[in-house]
Amino acid sequence: RGRGCKHLVIMEQKLSFKAKLCRFILTKVMGWKTTPPPTVPKCILIGVPHTSMFDFVVSYLYYKSYDMETHVMIKKALFWWPLGAILRGLGAIPVDVKTNASMVRSVIQEMNDKEHFHLALAPEGTRAPVKRWKKGYHLIAKAVDCPVMLAYFDWGTKRVGISQEMTLTDDANADTARMQQIYEDMHLVGKHPEKYITH
Repeated sequence: RGRGCKHLVIMEQKLSFKAKLCRFILTKVMGWKTTPPPTVPKCILIGVPHTSMFDFVVSYLYYKSYDMETHVMIKKALFWWPLGAILRGLGAIPVDVKTNASMVRSVIQEMNDKEHFHLALAPEGTRAPVKRWKKGYHLIAKAVDCPVMLAYFDWGTKRVGISQEMTLTDDANADTARMQQIYEDMHLVGKHPEKYITH
């Protein structure tokens, strides 16, 4: 047990100042509890429930508090100077949003070009309540051959972390329905609860 505690102290000492600052803001100032992000080189993080722009703030502080980086997709039309530099600094990647197919191709290429890449996606696709979740995550995960991690930010308990790894089949519809059921069983609360539904 002593060795385990010592290991935790060493890990804490290795964190950068920025990570310690983000952790302080997230846990001490905002009152959130966390579990560590996945350490695999590449993965897709499903973020649920997505009902507010503040979900991004919590997610950003969460990953940075472990000295890790996650990425989100932003339409490339917004990457004009100086906003583009700011967005990239926050982990955003420019994608072609003319069609779903072009958007998926953009992010697949981006992930294949990098050695380490964690991509955060909101399957709801909007902050408004929706019953049918988007399945782009499935195409990307299959193309890149990376795991899908079910992440959550529960505003009811103020907990953020990873629930489990999702095992995919070749049936995107069935996998998405199963994913929605997993999240429904977790009884999560969004910042705006009325905007979150699973079925």
